[in-house]
Amino acid sequence: MPTIPPSTPSPTPRAPHRARRLAESFGADPERYDRTRPRYPQQLVDRIVASAPGPDVLDVGIGTGVAARPFKAAGCRVLGVEVDARMAAFARAEGFDVEVAKFEEWHPAGRTFDAIIAGQTWHWIDPAAGAAKAAELLQPGGLLAVFWNVQQAPPELAQAFSDVYRRVLPNTPFAVGPRNPLDAYDHILGPTTEGIRATGAFGKHEQWRFDWTQPYAKDEWLDQVPTFGGHSRLPQSKLAELLTGIGDAIDAAGGSFTMGYATIAIVATVGDHRRTDRPDPAS
Repeated sequence: MPTIPPSTPSPTPRAPHRARRLAESFGADPERYDRTRPRYPQQLVDRIVASAPGPDVLDVGIGTGVAARPFKAAGCRVLGVEVDARMAAFARAEGFDVEVAKFEEWHPAGRTFDAIIAGQTWHWIDPAAGAAKAAELLQPGGLLAVFWNVQQAPPELAQAFSDVYRRVLPNTPFAVGPRNPLDAYDHILGPTTEGIRATGAFGKHEQWRFDWTQPYAKDEWLDQVPTFGGHSRLPQSKLAELLTGIGDAIDAAGGSFTMGYATIAIVATVGDHRRTDRPDPAS
């Protein structure tokens, strides 16, 4: 499987947040996106909820609500910000309050939050401006938690998938041969961490990792492929050729496979110097 994340086949991989048209292309088929996209480990949700000072959560790039649902189920009050009106409409139909805007330009109207989350979306946000805005919106002790699902296909199948992309879409990152999947995230994780550090508002930041697996039948994987970044903009003939090639590769592997995932989170807490609940030393 290609080692660039499905949501990041950008022509400017060093600055994916600049590829705005690509960032705003995921709403072409929100029903398929919601049906097929992998979820996130419950351990991640539980740890974020336990680490936040309260239940008010802002989901940046809520999409169809894939990341937001387990937080709502855990008792959080979730507000979404979403750049794509089609995605926002889907999430609203799922019961979420969603405001349509780019996060960097969104007006919070005085609202603050105990946690800000972003599942598979923070790379579409300017890492410096996004972290600075998050720091302004968080309550003292509040948590910024941004996370991604990193695919780790079985090596032979990863190579077969890359071969298909090299033949059908040779100028995309999906055509890159197998390597350590986490290496492909350097251009995302590095700027994210630097953006957080540059604010001076966060007392600490950590990287969490959760490993898990998901079995896929051929039809299940092919149902998800059109939701990958940029794929909704492909000519139908190219998409059909791509799906045929990927399907043939899965057939050759026995008709199904198990995808390994590593969910990587960068988590930062607003520092003590922002706290307002410390005792007054003069009292």
